[in-house]
Amino acid sequence: MKLDDLRTIGENLFRAIPAAIHTSGRKNAIGVGAAGDKTFPVDRIAEEIIVSGLKSLNEPLTVISEEMGVMELNGGGIRVLIDPVDGSKNAIAGIPFYCTSIAIAAGNKLADVYLSYVINLSNGDEFWAEAGSGAWLNSRKMQTQTDEVFSLVSYEAQVPGKDIPAILPLLSGSRKTRCLGATALDLAYLASGASSIFVTSSLSRSFDFAGGWLLVKEAGGIITDMSGASVENVILDLSKSTSLLAAGNNTLHSKALALLTTGRKDV
Repeated sequence: MKLDDLRTIGENLFRAIPAAIHTSGRKNAIGVGAAGDKTFPVDRIAEEIIVSGLKSLNEPLTVISEEMGVMELNGGGIRVLIDPVDGSKNAIAGIPFYCTSIAIAAGNKLADVYLSYVINLSNGDEFWAEAGSGAWLNSRKMQTQTDEVFSLVSYEAQVPGKDIPAILPLLSGSRKTRCLGATALDLAYLASGASSIFVTSSLSRSFDFAGGWLLVKEAGGIITDMSGASVENVILDLSKSTSLLAAGNNTLHSKALALLTTGRKDV
């Protein structure tokens, strides 16, 4: 599988999904996906486009998707992790911050991801990374933030009453904060240098962050869990597995960890 294959799928998604979110009934759930979240029409449409594109490659693939679960194509092979619409609640509400995330892995752990593709479905921005070759936003090679200032901290809070208190010391230490609602896109823009930190204390699934993980890594950043432990051995499946702390560089990461664990700013 090549990057061009993923970009072709992205083109098809960008033609179809923005129109689909304005149809009647878009806010009505049509079922529950394999990962346990509600499925909306836009999720189903996006997944069908992606799976159709993958089938057309006629390659042995093991597809792991938020909606349908696990599907083996041509006997199964390299893993393809899909979040058809990350930020689907934004999409159906008309908030322009939602994306598709696809990550390709040679094995069953996060460290095995070698190709990733994230497309912002509201404006067509394409983010991609190949292991050892860097990360890109459209035609520009990306670089994460290089200084030590918490200019902007983005976060996810699935259960605000529980999640926000856990990260409040870090939020309080930032110049600006944003809760944008699409983990893969949060990580993509962190990779571009647009934000300093992304954090979520809620357990995330591998298809939520696998593509973003490679983007951040190849752009010069770092991702661990909230205690600072590596996430590279996370299994690529449908289970909720880990909290996340992503940073533009090691110094930002160390400062964020200190705030989260002790509340200290003097690092």
